[in-house]
Amino acid sequence: MLKIGQMNRLRVAKERSVGYFFDGGEHGDILMPARHQPDEILEEDQELDVFIFHDSEGRLTATVKPPIVEVGQLAYLKVVGMHRAGAFMDWGLTKDLLVPHFHQAEEMILDEWYLVKIFLDDYGKILGSSMLERIEDLPEAEYRAGQQVDLQIAADTDLGFKTIVNKTHLGMLYHNEVFQTLEPGQKIKGYVKSVREDNKLDLSINKPGYQARQMDDLGARILVEIDSAGGFLDISDKSSPDEIREAFQVSKKNFKQAVGKLYKERHILIEPGGMRRSK
Repeated sequence: MLKIGQMNRLRVAKERSVGYFFDGGEHGDILMPARHQPDEILEEDQELDVFIFHDSEGRLTATVKPPIVEVGQLAYLKVVGMHRAGAFMDWGLTKDLLVPHFHQAEEMILDEWYLVKIFLDDYGKILGSSMLERIEDLPEAEYRAGQQVDLQIAADTDLGFKTIVNKTHLGMLYHNEVFQTLEPGQKIKGYVKSVREDNKLDLSINKPGYQARQMDDLGARILVEIDSAGGFLDISDKSSPDEIREAFQVSKKNFKQAVGKLYKERHILIEPGGMRRSK
């Protein structure tokens, strides 16, 4: 069965002056124009992986140069054109992706970027939507804790960074666990912490087991800072989160855990206003 808006393994049915025609089954022969062809010459009956979409005339078209996202996936895309029908977004094809006005969570603006879901409407037309609550056909999130995934930052929210996971799901990188600059559109590697009941993911930039090593490293850094300050450092687990973040680039929670470990191991004394090295 032909999958519009996705990759398909199709057979070359014939070659004509306008390009190659692929066997589209019940959809008939599908043209691959010259600009969408591979560099090598194709032979009749040869099978090839091709992306199927509608050209500007509404005809099914094949290309070996797929867009950056397929039907059923999520992407962070830029608006490159405006029309009375809606906004056009660059998704990597010669024909831009239309997001109709009634599928915009907020009115889209030229040259701005938005998180969208690619889907087929009731007529089999490929469209985008930023109203993700209307699109409820995201696949079940079958991830395991600790699994490495591809991430793309979509938005900076009050809780953390809303993030696209493997182009198919949404997840969250919480602010109190991120200690590097992240920007919308940025692509990074990350790890699954847990799968929530709403089919969304809690994420981490750090590999499982990293936190324990980080605590040991943070404890060593604290001791170095105390020694550098002459044996007494005017920061403690009572300091504000901003003071701790500025000094050690970590959350107050992680700082308190490291300080508690140092205190239990009798490396430090906690005094009013700071910490002192134990003798």
